[in-house]
Amino acid sequence: MSAVDQPSGKSDKPAGRFRRMLDRLSSSQEELHSAELQQDAEAAGCTKIGDCGDRQIVKVTGTLRTVTLRPRAGVPALEAELFDGTAALDVVWLGRRSILGIEPGRRLIASGRISMSQGRRVLFNPKYELRPLGQE
Repeated sequence: MSAVDQPSGKSDKPAGRFRRMLDRLSSSQEELHSAELQQDAEAAGCTKIGDCGDRQIVKVTGTLRTVTLRPRAGVPALEAELFDGTAALDVVWLGRRSILGIEPGRRLIASGRISMSQGRRVLFNPKYELRPLGQE
């Protein structure tokens, strides 16, 4: 690099660290949580929910935001909203009233085929893996 590119002749690393610190201080808690979830998905080798398309087989990870019991066609169905920082998807276990460990705030990895229902991504009866509580 020439002196024209860096007038002071100093490395940009301190400015980079300072910029990141300022960005963290000015970011909302939700933005920080979203960024952390996106990094977690990348580290786990999972597809970002925002990149998932209809009828695609995926492996996704995130945090359960809500868990509700909502019957579908007269059959009990446990529904949870999984959020990974890019988008949300509904995870539905048909014929289940509850599953031990499936609760709001819990992180999990789920895999299966995405479908679209009323404009929302849905994953029916996925294979899933609960993330250890110590990693939250």
